[in-house]
Amino acid sequence: MRIGIDLGGTKTEGIVLDDAGSERARERVATPRAGGYAATVTAIRDLVARLERQVGARCSVGVATPGAISPATGRIKNANSTQLNNQPLDRDLEAALGRPVRLANDANCFAVSEAADGAAQGARVVFGVILGTGVGGGVVVDGRPLSGAQAIAGEWGHNPLPAPRDDERPGPQCYCGRRGCIETWLSGPALESAFAQRTGRRLRATDIAAAAERGDAGAAAEIERYCERLARALASVVNLLDPDVIVLGGGLSAIGRLYTRVPELWRDHIFSERDSIATRLVPPRHGDSSGVRGAAWLWPPSG
Repeated sequence: MRIGIDLGGTKTEGIVLDDAGSERARERVATPRAGGYAATVTAIRDLVARLERQVGARCSVGVATPGAISPATGRIKNANSTQLNNQPLDRDLEAALGRPVRLANDANCFAVSEAADGAAQGARVVFGVILGTGVGGGVVVDGRPLSGAQAIAGEWGHNPLPAPRDDERPGPQCYCGRRGCIETWLSGPALESAFAQRTGRRLRATDIAAAAERGDAGAAAEIERYCERLARALASVVNLLDPDVIVLGGGLSAIGRLYTRVPELWRDHIFSERDSIATRLVPPRHGDSSGVRGAAWLWPPSG
């Protein structure tokens, strides 16, 4: 059996899966606010111990983190939970747990979960997309996450929006220091801000989509603009990676129109015959559980 831990900024969730992918135990705890980094390591150690007591077995452990292990330093980088940055989290967890531990970025774990027994099960190359407060992604090949030389594989959200129109230049300012990143156009806050600027109305992203379905002209126009930009952005992924399946995750993955309209629109930007694009765009099977399940699947049945 295998344990997956999803280490978030406010909550930490653990799950135990058997070789068939069936859930044997689950527990969610608050991520420590006091005690800093050391308290986080202790909380994960104690959560693993409780889960193992529930199932009566010693398990492998995989952890989904908000950052990634830097190949240059061996320490966490790019984590929005800043107490993790510049810490040797994998080594400290291995010492605390007395066994090897596998870590991966949370977007990679999402992609692993959906490739293992989710919406992309059986696909060889999978691109998992996070469309939420930010925009991220992960790449899975033959069931294994692709990290890359800089441990940034799949970070498409900080590429420029492809084929920008004149009114899209230079693009919104991104927190990374650049302008016009895909994240500044396709995140939930970006969609909500664009709609508010055009209509004077402030709605959540999913409420904008619901209004569009009810025939609200302003909302429908905004969702169409969003679909068109998402199609351009994903077409560049298809041209580079040529995945079998793209799975959308995050809060905006609930917008049903994305799955019909985007594949219609990306045909104008993919370097292939319009009638022979085999890449599928699909919603997630496991939803919010994909991160913790993917962490568990960092140790596949044969591993």
